[in-house]
Amino acid sequence: MKTDIQIRVKALASYPKEAAATRFRVEQFVGPLRERGIELELSPFLSAEQFAEMYKPGGSLKKAAGIARSFLRRLAEAARVGKYDLLFVQREAMFFGPEIFEWLFQIAGRVPMVLDLDDATYVPYASPTYGRLGSALKFFGKTDRLIRRSAAVTCGNRFIAEYVSKLGTRAEVIPTVVDTGVFRPVEKDNNIPVVGWVGTHSTFPSLESLLPVLEKLAAKHEFVLRVVGSGRDAKEIPGVRSEVLKWSLEREVEDFCTLDVGLYPIVVSSSANEEWLKGKSGFKAIQYLAAGVPFVMSPVGICAEIGRPGETHFNAESAEDWYNSLDKLLGDAELRNKMGKSGREHSLENYTVEKQADKLAEVFRAAKLG
Repeated sequence: MKTDIQIRVKALASYPKEAAATRFRVEQFVGPLRERGIELELSPFLSAEQFAEMYKPGGSLKKAAGIARSFLRRLAEAARVGKYDLLFVQREAMFFGPEIFEWLFQIAGRVPMVLDLDDATYVPYASPTYGRLGSALKFFGKTDRLIRRSAAVTCGNRFIAEYVSKLGTRAEVIPTVVDTGVFRPVEKDNNIPVVGWVGTHSTFPSLESLLPVLEKLAAKHEFVLRVVGSGRDAKEIPGVRSEVLKWSLEREVEDFCTLDVGLYPIVVSSSANEEWLKGKSGFKAIQYLAAGVPFVMSPVGICAEIGRPGETHFNAESAEDWYNSLDKLLGDAELRNKMGKSGREHSLENYTVEKQADKLAEVFRAAKLG
């Protein structure tokens, strides 16, 4: 049955759906929101091709020309924003510089804005992804200004929501979730347990901190270490067979769901880094829960509040904790199965797209009414 569209929303994001934030904070809600009478049209600043090339070395002129074209396209979009009821901005409309387009779209369309923050982008932190120069071009102060200009802010966790509320704007916690019909338990045909980590080159140092623990475990247990998305060559760990895979959108679900044990280490390197980490949504834990994969993680920030430690996963704060937790899981297939089932149940109770779509729809309706 066709649903009448009551609200039309223009969604702006810096990156295309190949970026996890765009895919899981915006794109996956297009269908569910349409069922609720809300049309969500996504417009990323970078195309999929630009995104794939952006962080590769070289090609500066080609990259600059692409950014210029994206800038002009955004200007053209601003002229047509009047046909929408709301503006929905995932972090920022352009991944660098001041809030030019957010201001322009609001002025041109005279529409209220809802901001989505799944990261603590208000913390002036020099991310390894951008370096110091790139971080300087991020204009961290613009996040506070965007918060104040917004009718509401959807927040990845309660730490971000608390920050937003202090600035006087309505905050609604909407955790980053996955489609539990896609991320779900599968029959595994691993001959020996597969212990896995999925991340990026910027988070790989956290996994490196575990290598001595994994080497020690290899003296007692046979297992495969699967590393996805590190952007690094395989590290030789005595006694451990490693698989190093490039991240792939097509293989994303399989890489998670076929693991026997998941790893989620987080290393706090400074006070600024700690504040930045508080803004993280614990998304990897939510993915493990949906896939029914038992895991061990560092209880940093919101991760300390996800799942049920001892039932869905183990928390680990020291090398000894990591060793003991992984030792239990690698040595007991029944325990892995039991914790995986508990994690899946917890996911269905708390982290479904449908539940979060209801909350997001309510935020949009309230913002439209003013």
